[in-house]
Amino acid sequence: MDDQIKTAAEAAEADALPRLYETHTDPDQRCASTDQMPKSVKDKPVSQKSPAQWAYERTVLYLKNFEEQLDNEHEVAMGFTGGNAGVLRIEGMGYFDPDIVTFYGSDPAGGRTQLVQHVSQLNVLLRALPKAVEGKAPNRIGFRLVQDLEDASKPTT
Repeated sequence: MDDQIKTAAEAAEADALPRLYETHTDPDQRCASTDQMPKSVKDKPVSQKSPAQWAYERTVLYLKNFEEQLDNEHEVAMGFTGGNAGVLRIEGMGYFDPDIVTFYGSDPAGGRTQLVQHVSQLNVLLRALPKAVEGKAPNRIGFRLVQDLEDASKPTT
């Protein structure tokens, strides 16, 4: 039991500020960072987000961080845990409040693939796969998803 007394402001601030901690054996390994969070993610307190939205936003940050470490010959894909379903080249992502996260993409043979998952079952294994089309710039979905989050924080006219 936590016997520490907090002011209302401290409690609200603690609720609003996401916490992240990572350690790696390789000192050159880039960690995901709360500094990389778009303004729209930081501005809305966690208590005002559905589990789906909060899982989506954090997964987007991990995707972008993973992609930043890839060379131009690889793209991000997702391996499925707990089965022999293979991998999904991530081409889109979304959520459906209050508790569903979905990934859109293609399998290694080029077939359309979609994973719909409850946040309580969310496991995402990020993998680097060779680009789908040689000679073409790699698809960077994490960067597009972060841009979408940043655009969400801009006022509309």
